[in-house]
Amino acid sequence: MFQTINPATGEPLARYPELNDQEIEERLDAARAGWDEWRITDHETRCELLELIAEAFETDKRRLAEIATREMGKTLKSAIAEVEKCVAAFRYYAENGPAMLAPREMKVPGGTATTHYLPIGPVLAVMPWNFPYWQVVRWLAPTIMAGNTGLLKHASVSQGVAAAMEERVRSAGAPAGLFQNLPIKSDKVARLIADDRIAAVTLTGSEGAGAKVAEAAGAALKKVVLELGGSDPFIVMPSAELDAAAKAAVTARVQNTGQSCICAKRMIVHTDVYDAFLEKFAAGMKAVVAGDPMDDATQMGPLSSEEQRQTVVDQLARIQKAGGRLLFGGEALPGEGAFMSAGILVDVPIDDPAAQEELFGPVAMVFRANDMDAAIALANDVPFGLGASVWTEDREEQARFARDIASGMMAVNKMLASTPEAPFGGIKRSGHGRELGSYGLHEFMNLKTVFN
Repeated sequence: MFQTINPATGEPLARYPELNDQEIEERLDAARAGWDEWRITDHETRCELLELIAEAFETDKRRLAEIATREMGKTLKSAIAEVEKCVAAFRYYAENGPAMLAPREMKVPGGTATTHYLPIGPVLAVMPWNFPYWQVVRWLAPTIMAGNTGLLKHASVSQGVAAAMEERVRSAGAPAGLFQNLPIKSDKVARLIADDRIAAVTLTGSEGAGAKVAEAAGAALKKVVLELGGSDPFIVMPSAELDAAAKAAVTARVQNTGQSCICAKRMIVHTDVYDAFLEKFAAGMKAVVAGDPMDDATQMGPLSSEEQRQTVVDQLARIQKAGGRLLFGGEALPGEGAFMSAGILVDVPIDDPAAQEELFGPVAMVFRANDMDAAIALANDVPFGLGASVWTEDREEQARFARDIASGMMAVNKMLASTPEAPFGGIKRSGHGRELGSYGLHEFMNLKTVFN
């Protein structure tokens, strides 16, 4: 049995029964039978369904957003924006999917060959709580367009979101077995991956969870896409517009209460502008006040749970023990809910394991770099490689950062964000494979070559 709890109040929300073995079998059978039908639908039919799902989400966006806010604490304003982003993704694939799936002809010795993108079967998705709609939709929209079916194992704290998503997709007219919620515990995932009815698996989550899923997928010789943690650098060079950089740095660190894989977590600042940037950044972080996530004026809600807040508090204690200095904030706030104050760490020893960890909360680490080489070295000196943000007006510096920073994504003079049109994913211990864009659509498809 799953119990969801409102992290802003500590009050229980609802209980959700876990599927038993027979129910799991029935949903696996439905996914496979549904794929046998869905895989032969034409592109127009798939696009029509995506449009209907987009309309269903758009019509019900406030109710859907309220569920996410109550379950994991994000502000209602950001939850509504998340649902709207999902609507955009469904429509993006409805509008562009057919062109992405069009056969491609090439000349070969003795004739021609044509490549075709074909569906491969039911795909299992293991998804986290931090963006409970968006993380799912960036897999689900291309899954539907590809002609596959999907099974969702959502986070235990996001059971209301998972149930609401299944209901909205079904109400839009999705055929049986196309998209099903699996309310199960993590210990059932390996068994599902091994099942012959599952063709592939995707996971967004922690390194530990990713390693377990990758091991199970490897043993079953199945395709896997992993989007794991990140400790994204936010680099500020002397030519940067400091007011804009500091403002973006605040948003990039405290959005979703710092619980985003592509949140800027390490501010790496050139020594020539270090003091000026830190002053502006600190003023912005001090102005962030945690409050009721249902209030439109609130900039930052609680962390997703008391457990998650304690994890961050313990990390901060380790970093300070290693020599890091907490300028302000980073405290568990008294009273109801898993609230925490925004804060800044400085003087963190770069060779200490604490500096290598992902800090999944509203506290930033600020580092000083003497030159570009030092900034790049600091940016790359972590086991992660998801995203980065660089602030410089120098075109040569921009090109150098794009070439040398080890990450799957990078933003120049803006905060990094995901969008349906562009591939999303990382390298190193941030995972492998890509979501979104045409690349995300093709990940779970058979690229079949036909020689003519």
